[in-house]
Amino acid sequence: MAALGLRGKSLLALLFACLLALLPAAAIGWMALQGAQQYFGEAYARNATLLNRERIRAPITRELALSLRLADSEVTRQWLLDEDDPAKRDLFFREAERYRRDFRDHAYFLASTQSLAYYFNSDSEPFSSEPRYRLNREADADRWFFSTLRDTESFNINVDYNPALNTTKVWFNILVRDHAGQTIGLAGSGLDLTSFVEEFLASGEPGVTPMIIDINGAIQAHPDPALIALNSGADGSQSGEGLSALLGNGDEGRLRSAMLEAQASPGSVAVRQVQLDGREQLLALTFVPELGWYVVHGVDLDSTQVIEGRWFLPLMIALIGLVTALVLLFIFAIERLLLKPLRQLRQGAQALAAGEYDVKMPSSRDDEIGELSTAFGVMAQKVRDHTQQLELRVSERTRELEQANREMASAHKKIDDSIDYASLIQRSILPNRELVNMLGERHAVLWRPRDVVGGDFYIFRNAGGKCLFGVVDCAGHGVPGALMTMLAHAALDQAISDCGLNDPAAILTRTDDIVRSMLGESRESQALATNMDVGLALVDLDQRRLVFAGAKIALYFSDGVEVRQLPGARRALGDKRRGEYANHELPLQAGQTFYLCTDGFLDQAGGEEGFGFGNGRFAEMLRAHASLPLAEQSKAFSSTLAAYQGEYPQRDDITMLCFRFD
Repeated sequence: MAALGLRGKSLLALLFACLLALLPAAAIGWMALQGAQQYFGEAYARNATLLNRERIRAPITRELALSLRLADSEVTRQWLLDEDDPAKRDLFFREAERYRRDFRDHAYFLASTQSLAYYFNSDSEPFSSEPRYRLNREADADRWFFSTLRDTESFNINVDYNPALNTTKVWFNILVRDHAGQTIGLAGSGLDLTSFVEEFLASGEPGVTPMIIDINGAIQAHPDPALIALNSGADGSQSGEGLSALLGNGDEGRLRSAMLEAQASPGSVAVRQVQLDGREQLLALTFVPELGWYVVHGVDLDSTQVIEGRWFLPLMIALIGLVTALVLLFIFAIERLLLKPLRQLRQGAQALAAGEYDVKMPSSRDDEIGELSTAFGVMAQKVRDHTQQLELRVSERTRELEQANREMASAHKKIDDSIDYASLIQRSILPNRELVNMLGERHAVLWRPRDVVGGDFYIFRNAGGKCLFGVVDCAGHGVPGALMTMLAHAALDQAISDCGLNDPAAILTRTDDIVRSMLGESRESQALATNMDVGLALVDLDQRRLVFAGAKIALYFSDGVEVRQLPGARRALGDKRRGEYANHELPLQAGQTFYLCTDGFLDQAGGEEGFGFGNGRFAEMLRAHASLPLAEQSKAFSSTLAAYQGEYPQRDDITMLCFRFD
């Protein structure tokens, strides 16, 4: 019979020790688990419910807050009061589109109580400013609207299927009221029900059933969509027996008492033992007062593995005792079978580590130790050969790396020099000297590229008592954006030369033609963003009037009391579809300050939530500082933006041109 190897001897000793330890350990563990199961299950249910409550509350509260802001917007209110006004319609949809980008599902709706028109826009379908359909009081699909008007004081959160849109969502229905307090419409957003359930209610734990019920007990969200009580959030007459139908006989009273307990102490968790889906389970629920929802978990202790820390102590004491005995037995076996022969091998290895590669290991054993000794001798010879080769390779590679580092440093310097030179060239096209010579303290400029160079620039022309001001925002940032500014500047120069200063709209149209001619109809120009936003304002000092035309850039003006604006056209220059540009004229009045600004200022992220600066905050900033000298206004605008931006990085190039003629 062949001699038993070292591995076999060690495994036999360990197996014997394990057998001695496993029997008492299994008995002790069984008794401890039986006693702890109920306690651990209740603690697990509480923790899981609180965790899911926080996961749900944050995004729902955010969507609700955005919906409330949309419904409370003066733009929304004014348009619902006069739906036939095209200017108010255009202003509303421009503002609503900004909200849509911030909503989680990128969707919003608006319904009018006067015309019963239902408007809806989302990423999944083309934008439309026309009603999707008209609400019908007799239609079951529209019952949510009339129920909300009848039973809701401010808002409700309703799960419902919209057949016209073919979508089931968690809807945020917000009442829109006029200044007299009369309801004039509903506005809000929605979260796709399937995505909502998968993201916030999906549980990978077996035996755990998360769900949401409303204050009447109707199921609002459940892993099984068939159990959800559609339209229960908007219809105040809903009986709310959804969860009760899943409980056993006599458990409805336990559910109601748990709901009252959780509602009386928001943030706490009420736990009851009930029959749920025919199985004995723990039912844990907590109340979210701002949503009017209960977050509920059903935990089947027979399927869920739960533990808690304080039960570890007795188990660990028993386990440590068993492991100690096992280790002692194993040490005894290893000492005799393994450690003693390995000491001899260690002495040879130490000599090898000291550089004595000719050392010879004992090889008289007929097991793995003997094989290892022989392998050490072979290894010593290979290590010596490989060490010499490695030293040569390291020396060669070091020289190569040093050369590569020198080449990289040289290339990096060339790139930096090129970008700095590009910045110098870009700054040379800015009319700073002309503005200072012509206007002096009657103008101010805030020009802040996101990188060293950028896609924004501004222009100024003066001839015969007429001044042309303009700001341009080219697509792209950095070097690509800077190259676009060169093209845009040349196109504007040519357009002004062709059209003169008197017609800003004609200059925009001519510039659009020139840009399209420069870029051609190549596949590359169609695939890349080559459009540009432009705002041009002509000031006729002799006739005391201002003429403005814009392509996605508006002209703001303020006398320190109110802020007004002349909007630009909806199409940028060089867009896939051509735009139509028109002149807007207004008289020059003493005390008015005019502002041209690219969207980098309005879109800059900041604040606690990282939202964009926004039109409302921008208008208030202009109104608050419009009476100051322009140099002080520029400093105030810069400090206001920096304070709002905080630690957030600059998103886009920022250009703002201010001028005043008293």
